[in-house]
Amino acid sequence: MPHVALVGYGRFGRALGTLLEAVGVEHRALDPVADVPEPLRARSVPELLEGAELVVVAVPVPQMRDVLRSLKPHLRPEHLVLDVGSVKVKPVEALTEVLGSGVPWVGTHPLFGPLSLAMAERPMRVVLCPNPLHPEAAPRARRFYEGLGCEVIEQTPEGHDRVMARTHALTFFVAKGMVDSGAAADVPFAPASFKALSRTIETVRADAGHLFNAIQQENPYATEARGSLLTALQDIHRDLDAAPEVARAPEVSGVAAPGLEPGAPAPREPREHIDALDRELVELLARREELARRQRRAQAQGNEPARTETLLAVRRAWARELGVDAQEVEAVFRAVLGSGLR
Repeated sequence: MPHVALVGYGRFGRALGTLLEAVGVEHRALDPVADVPEPLRARSVPELLEGAELVVVAVPVPQMRDVLRSLKPHLRPEHLVLDVGSVKVKPVEALTEVLGSGVPWVGTHPLFGPLSLAMAERPMRVVLCPNPLHPEAAPRARRFYEGLGCEVIEQTPEGHDRVMARTHALTFFVAKGMVDSGAAADVPFAPASFKALSRTIETVRADAGHLFNAIQQENPYATEARGSLLTALQDIHRDLDAAPEVARAPEVSGVAAPGLEPGAPAPREPREHIDALDRELVELLARREELARRQRRAQAQGNEPARTETLLAVRRAWARELGVDAQEVEAVFRAVLGSGLR
């Protein structure tokens, strides 16, 4: 793995640094305003780039061009520059304009953030936009990300931003609308269908505004996507108002909402649900193993038996709350802890 220089140590830069540390990748960081840990801190661009092979530019998209210009006099053809912006057309335009064919570069978008990294969610995916000016840059970037445990998806900058406009941008747009309208306020109960959306709402609440603004204002296709969504919602609203007798009528077999005619998929057999849950359990165990590994690195060894008994007592209490046999749950967790997922 190459020595990495991180330009920018905000929320994502710090999270990426944690991931680099977890896999043993040497790195330094430069940020004039963020609190970079002393062992990682570079005080100038030359110091940052000394010995570095890969340069990750983790700054807001509007600052990209100026940051690249400040880096350019210090970059060499041996360096590989990556951006990690959540949009790709504008960063690639800046990389083309400033670095051109002189220094290898690739536009990339890690499809994970500080929260998903902190929770050890998998899989980690990265979109990579191959650079025709530097054909060998994309394979180098792919090797780097795969070395971090990421799945790599190749796409053009335009193709990436079109997909993000109708997924990432619209999801955050809807979530922010719910936050601002008060619809996402805490309630004593909520249907299961709300749970997936509620996490996005919490992400929007926690975000300082930088990510939301970037995916809405820096994506050239986001305005069109928002307009299409608003038009569709207005049409649905109008149709519902125009047909109150249907909307308020008792549920009748064969009556379906326009656009949803195919209906729900046929119910699955219990065995299929069990298989799906078992798959989720394995994925959760993989995440637990990664989090436990991080905890072991960060925490000095102490009274391990006492910690284990405290942990098991809490799990037994959870089991009793859910009406599950507490001793059986304890046995499961003893097996988990004994397997190295401690």
